[in-house]
Amino acid sequence: MINFLRKLRKPKYETLNVIAIDASKLIANFNYLQGLQPAAKIFPVLKSNAYGHGLKEVCQILNKVRPALAVVDSYPEAQIAYRYFKGKILIMGEMPHRAYDYCKFRRTEFTVYNEETLRYLAQYGKRAQVHLFVNSGMNREGIKDLADFISRNREYLERVEVVGLCSHLASADQDSRLNKEQEDNFRQAWEILKQAGFNPRWVHLGNSAAVFTVKSDFLTAYRPGLSFYGYSPFADDQGRGEALQPALEVFSHIVSLQELKVLESVSYNETYQASQEVIVGVVPFGYFEGLNRRLSNRAKFLVQSENNNFWATIAGRVCMNLTCLEFGQNKPKIGDIVQLVSSKREDANSVANLAALCDTVPYEFLVKLQPGIRREIINN
Repeated sequence: MINFLRKLRKPKYETLNVIAIDASKLIANFNYLQGLQPAAKIFPVLKSNAYGHGLKEVCQILNKVRPALAVVDSYPEAQIAYRYFKGKILIMGEMPHRAYDYCKFRRTEFTVYNEETLRYLAQYGKRAQVHLFVNSGMNREGIKDLADFISRNREYLERVEVVGLCSHLASADQDSRLNKEQEDNFRQAWEILKQAGFNPRWVHLGNSAAVFTVKSDFLTAYRPGLSFYGYSPFADDQGRGEALQPALEVFSHIVSLQELKVLESVSYNETYQASQEVIVGVVPFGYFEGLNRRLSNRAKFLVQSENNNFWATIAGRVCMNLTCLEFGQNKPKIGDIVQLVSSKREDANSVANLAALCDTVPYEFLVKLQPGIRREIINN
C-alpha cells in the first residue's frame, strides 16, 4: 500500500525538449484537402513517425475524423497504429514475407509490388486485401506490365481480394510532361485490371501536390503526406497551399549561460568568435535530436524570456546533443524557453526556412526529429 501511494504522488517527468502537435490544425488540414477532392477519399500518410510529428499522437488525433485508410510503411508502424488508431490501415512499404504473418488482417490492407509477395499473401485467401502497385513511369518500383502480371498470376489474384490499384507520381510538384504520361499509363492499367474482371474500390495515384493539381474522374483516393501536416509541397507556392496550417512547434530550455569576451570562441573548431562582449547559452538539442549541423552559425531561434521575447543566433557548431546560442546584450535566465521551430511560415525558424538554410526540403527536416523527444498534443 505504501509503494502504491508513492506511485500516486510521483510527479510527472518533465523533459527539456518538447514537440507540440496542434490537433486542431491537423484536422483543419485534413478537411481542407478533402474539400479539394470531394469525390475521393483522403488517406493521410503516417510513415516515418508521421513525418516526425509522432505516429502515436497523430493516430489519436485522426480518430476524430476517421479516414477510410491511414497509410503506414511497415509492420513496426502498423503495431503502433493498431493500438492508437481505430480505423483500417494500408501498409504501403515492402516487407519480409514473414512480417505479413503478424499483421491483423481485419484491420490491414497491403500494397503488392511483385508476384512473390502476391503469391505469399494468397495463402491467406480473401482475408488478404491488396492494392496492386503499378510502375506508371517513376521507375522506382512496381508492376511494369500489368497485363502480363495478371496472365501469369491470375490464380493468385483470384485467391486474394484486390481492393486497390495504386502508383506514385514522380514530379507532381512541378510542371512536367511526365505527370500526364503517368496519369495516362495509370488509367490504362486501371482499364486492363477492369477488363480482367477486377474492379478495385480504391484507385489512387496522387500525393500531396496531386491533391491540388490532378483532377481525374477515375481516382477514388489521394495520399497526402506533407500537406496533411500543413506544409506546401510546391517549391514556388504561387498561392497553392496558403490555407494549410503547420501543426508542429519545437521547444527547448536554456541550461547554461556564459559571458564571452571579445575574440573568445564557443563550441567546436572556433568557427564563432565574439566581436564584442556577449552572453552565450546552451540548449540541450543537437544533431542527434534533429537540428541539422548545417545550421551552425546561421539559424535564429526565439527566446521566450520572462520579461521579453528576442531572437538568438546559433554560435559555433551544432553539437551532438547541445547547441550554443548568442544572445547579444539580452539577459536570459537558465530555464527560459527557446522556440526552435515555429508554426508561422514567415518566422525565421519555420520548418520551410530552416530547411532552406540546410539546402534541403521540409520532408527531411521533419523526419529527422528524434522519435524519443516527447510529443504533446495541444488544442485537441
